[in-house]
Amino acid sequence: MKRTISLWLGLAAFALMPMLAQTPAPTPSTTGKIHGHVTNPVGSPQTNGTISLSTDGGHTSKYTFPVATTGDYEGEAAPGTYALIFRQTDTPADKMVDLIEGIKVALGQDVVADDDMSRKEFIDKMPDDQKKQLEELRKHNAVALQANEIIKNLNADLRTVGQDIKDADSARQTAIQTLGATASKTDIDAKEAEIKKAKYTDIETLMLKDTAAKPDASVLWAQLGLGQIGLAKYDEAEPTFKKVLDLESVSKKPNPGIQGAANAGLGEIYARAGKVPEANAAYDAAAKVNPTQAGFYLKNEAVIFSKAGNADAQVAAADEAIKIDPNQAILYYLKGQGLIVKATVDASGKYVLPEGCAAAYQKYLELAPNGLFAADAKGILAQSTQKVDSSFKADKKKK
Repeated sequence: MKRTISLWLGLAAFALMPMLAQTPAPTPSTTGKIHGHVTNPVGSPQTNGTISLSTDGGHTSKYTFPVATTGDYEGEAAPGTYALIFRQTDTPADKMVDLIEGIKVALGQDVVADDDMSRKEFIDKMPDDQKKQLEELRKHNAVALQANEIIKNLNADLRTVGQDIKDADSARQTAIQTLGATASKTDIDAKEAEIKKAKYTDIETLMLKDTAAKPDASVLWAQLGLGQIGLAKYDEAEPTFKKVLDLESVSKKPNPGIQGAANAGLGEIYARAGKVPEANAAYDAAAKVNPTQAGFYLKNEAVIFSKAGNADAQVAAADEAIKIDPNQAILYYLKGQGLIVKATVDASGKYVLPEGCAAAYQKYLELAPNGLFAADAKGILAQSTQKVDSSFKADKKKK
């Protein structure tokens, strides 16, 4: 099969252009089929143009078929031997981009005839300036393809991390399902810790790899920090979250969700270290930069202070969260739990609750009379000297 090249070339010919209409095919009963794929000099599918079949070396076209955006074409022609011609939509009628001779169409058969313009003989016919331009395009495409492959892998890892986070959040339920309802609390606690450690280790491993591959992606650093916090690696997590904020500060499109998560991560680190002013400032920054999640951040602040054993900071954080979402039951329970540490016991063995404590528990029960901590709240109120309102409204939230 002999191939020849015309003198009418130009890389601009490979720009996107509208497709030409297909020439009506001859009667199917007297034709054969032809189809193929057109590849441009860069090595990518040609996304437009036409393939023609000629019997006079390209001077006239007997059949013309459009090239689809995938680079494919198909059509029918009378049996015979043709020259296959590729033209761009803006190629003059008396010119051609490529010509391949010796294409045979047989009656009732479907012949495959590809046109690969990245082949050496086609490139060799190009003027030197076009060869240079083509080489630059190829290099650019190679870099782009490599970058796309990296992004593809990073997105796959982020999906894995997302599932790891869900699995870590449900580790308690998984532990109970694995060990059975009759398992001891000690065994369930140990299994829960084992599951969480495995999930957070996976997150850390993936994100250490990915931040090395793409160090300018703040989302990767944010997920790394989450994994480090989950493993209680607070000294490592702090600079990680600061890295997130540094990247976001120079980003053309800062992401409030990522900034909020980074600030909240710093808040947790400082809260666990007993740095209350720093923790408050970090959580406030999270709420400010991502106000739609302000209630979530401040609730978590109260929870973290509770885990850290800082009752005063826990109460203050709960009060701030209540200002944002006064109907979230768990906030009142957290407040009550922070205040009860200051309770005293009278001669009869009853709790003398500090100011605001009974009201916090009462509000929790009003919002969640059948909530997770309802029995605990009722028990504390029943053992206190305060008058208890035993009439509770319909359950709004079980928290």
